[in-house]
Amino acid sequence: GSLSESRVGCPPLCRSLGTLQPEAMLLWLTLALLWSTTCWAEQIYGSGGGQYFSTSPDYDNDITGIQLSIGDSDVIKSIHLRYGFSWSESHGVQGGKTQEFLLQPGEHIVAVYGTYTFYLRHLVVYTDQKRSASFGREVGNRFSEIPGEHRKVLMGVFGQHKLLGITGIGFQWEEPREELTTSLTHSAHSCQGLTHTRLSWALRV
Repeated sequence: GSLSESRVGCPPLCRSLGTLQPEAMLLWLTLALLWSTTCWAEQIYGSGGGQYFSTSPDYDNDITGIQLSIGDSDVIKSIHLRYGFSWSESHGVQGGKTQEFLLQPGEHIVAVYGTYTFYLRHLVVYTDQKRSASFGREVGNRFSEIPGEHRKVLMGVFGQHKLLGITGIGFQWEEPREELTTSLTHSAHSCQGLTHTRLSWALRV
């Protein structure tokens, strides 16, 4: 049902850079490199063990929803993120009762809290619009995480899972895509304007 308010392996760059401006292409390549090098170093919360998983980075959209499946004894079995208007691949194991939390336009997840025993048991996400959503039941060891830098928001998750559910989870924090896209657009327009100015000056000379 819908909730009320209240690493490990890293994927390759799988999206075509298309016809981006050189400045934009350099930024996306830098983001891909940072993802591949830093997600291995981020902390995983939980007992761990089992098969690794990692959400694929979306270079165009921010997270707009989160969906978890809760099994017996409030074990979190799987996690599912929505980017823009599309749900990504589900990570974990099948089964359980599905709960989801959809973000409002311009809203981002900025902090998480949870608990675990042998499996992930409880997860709470907090947004920059002072909303939150709680999944599972609070029992076991506690953990919490917020991004280390101002303006960074949740952009992906990674971890491990076994037969009954998720055994460990970590969080990827980055600047919102919408802000990066705006910056790239301004940068491209500035470069085009500078080129036009130089061309006009050369023609006059």
